[in-house]
Amino acid sequence: MGILDSDLEEMFARSGEGTGVFPFDVQPKKITEKEFTSFQQLIHHISGIWLPPAKATLLVGRLLKRLRIRGFSSFDEYYGAVTSEPEELTEMLNAISTNETRFFREPLQFEFLEQRILPQWKADGKSGKRSRRIRVWSAGCSTGQEPYSLAMLLLHHLPPSDGWEIEIIATDLSTQALETAMDATWEIAKASEISDRYLKAFMLKGYGEQEGRLKAGPEIRQLVHFFHLNLNDQAYFISGKFDLIFCRNVLIYFNVETRTQIVRRLLQFLLPEGYLFAGHAESLHTMCGELRAVMPTIYNHARRPGQQANAHR
Repeated sequence: MGILDSDLEEMFARSGEGTGVFPFDVQPKKITEKEFTSFQQLIHHISGIWLPPAKATLLVGRLLKRLRIRGFSSFDEYYGAVTSEPEELTEMLNAISTNETRFFREPLQFEFLEQRILPQWKADGKSGKRSRRIRVWSAGCSTGQEPYSLAMLLLHHLPPSDGWEIEIIATDLSTQALETAMDATWEIAKASEISDRYLKAFMLKGYGEQEGRLKAGPEIRQLVHFFHLNLNDQAYFISGKFDLIFCRNVLIYFNVETRTQIVRRLLQFLLPEGYLFAGHAESLHTMCGELRAVMPTIYNHARRPGQQANAHR
């Protein structure tokens, strides 16, 4: 691995998360059925995430820290703050977001990309059948491991020296997760998820005060652009079309109706010959009229308009 130089130390800084010390007299009550329903409906309305009653304990665990920080003794009090303070609404969405991720998660999908998609792109690029500009959207990027994994793989196989231009857009609902993603810094244990080939070429190992840390190198950081985006919004500010859209392990948090609406919006941004990647637990079989399964969890348009592959990029 490379070594971090002193110029990166400022970028290596991380924001604090408070003292974590709470007053002993703040003892929030267990959530009542009425309180849970209020949060359930609010969260679904804002984010599209659906929490069934069985998730009440999970919700309590996710929100308890915010109640203690704010000094509220009931979830009803906290609901009042969430519905009247935009900043606290953001904090609540951060708290309920599941940010579990890792580098090169679901390896079979990366193998498909490496063995099936990229060889075809390279052949088409060489023959002039397609442009050498690649656009990728990581929709639900969490703390950044997914878009940086894509950046490493694509940059290795489609280098700028061969005329390839790569752009990766990464979005997430959680502003807290996005802060980590933009900082591009993780615990050194994450290095075990990355092959030596990519680790040596694209990642930096911290030393001194940053010992025990891992940071994405500048070659891949410059490819990835992060934005806050709520997939439940009726319209997205994203522009242009994408060759690949990764929306993995996100759709499972929506009910069937919301999931269908979101996938339809995503498909509007997918090139006719593009691919949509979902998570291993996310079946989209109900959308067979709009999607065609290339292999489990990888889809493209069921009906491909007769457009050039490089149109509207």
